[in-house]
Amino acid sequence: MASEELDAGIEGNAPVWAVFGDLMSGLLGAFVLILVCVIGMQLELSTRLETEMKQRQAQAQRLKTLEEALAGPLAAGRVTLVDGRIGISGSVLFSSSSAELQPEGRQLLKSLAAPLSAYLKARDEILMVSGFTDDRQVRGGSKSFADNWELSAQRALTVTRALIEESLPADSIFAAAFGPEQPVASNADAEGRSKNRRVEMAPTPRPTHTARGGKKES
Repeated sequence: MASEELDAGIEGNAPVWAVFGDLMSGLLGAFVLILVCVIGMQLELSTRLETEMKQRQAQAQRLKTLEEALAGPLAAGRVTLVDGRIGISGSVLFSSSSAELQPEGRQLLKSLAAPLSAYLKARDEILMVSGFTDDRQVRGGSKSFADNWELSAQRALTVTRALIEESLPADSIFAAAFGPEQPVASNADAEGRSKNRRVEMAPTPRPTHTARGGKKES
């Protein structure tokens, strides 16, 4: 009789143990899944951090190389270098509302041509020359310009051509115009407007589709 009662108890508890076993299996599976996800996220984060560190190191080395190439003009205070962008005050290069290089500006560009050419060649990059103005309407000058956009474009082209004349390869440089956009200071006072009238040069990666040494269009 006692044996029958024991067997009945065991048979009655069997479903409970089966449910418990299924529950533990499910929890174990969920734990393994969570663990795999966490490991995957950690690996992805580690890869991202490593890539970011390499990019920062490359950027730092790039800036250091550029600083070394422009050591003379930087030491003399004739140019500035901020985040890889070489800045030249507009008053050094041009007189008011003019796109004709002043003697001081031409001499400065002459001193920059050789180190820039060597830097671009070593890194296989190209140079973007950008013209900027303040927000005041163009007035007077030796040539009439429709607006600040046209003035900034012509100034960028003038600097580009001057550097090419000083033996910087023509396929390693291009001009861009920003007019009064992207000011670096307030246009509310003379000092700010003077800072906004500038030309910047920035080495950039060469487009992969650009064919070097190819036939130029007329």
